Amino acid sequence: MTHLFKYQKPTLWWALFVLVMCNIGMGKVSHSPLFFPGFDKLVHCGFFFMFTLLANFGLVKQNGNIGLVTAVKVFVIAVIFGGLIEILQLYIFTWRSGEWNDLFADSVGAGMATLSTLLLVTALSDEKN
Repeated sequence: MTHLFKYQKPTLWWALFVLVMCNIGMGKVSHSPLFFPGFDKLVHCGFFFMFTLLANFGLVKQNGNIGLVTAVKVFVIAVIFGGLIEILQLYIFTWRSGEWNDLFADSVGAGMATLSTLLLVTALSDEKN
């Protein structure tokens, strides 16, 4: 188990950061003119892109490669994590709102990272051959 966490430390730290950032009260900051409509969705997408990318990178460092099945498992874990955050926002952190659109943005970010990882790993493995 320690061997797994050796390569996933950045992922776990990022997950903690995302959990905190998605559940803290933003107060008047969220009404700032600096935030355009849809900014929240862009942030969710970026958070989960990075989460999935870090998780995949840790697996590549651990195993030397990543397959389609493993990448899809990481994607599913990211979507479940996003769903958990939305449930927490809906029922526990009531100053935030759990939204399906946020979960969709989380899924888009995770999907983009999964596709990017698979394309990069495939390109690099083709280059070696």
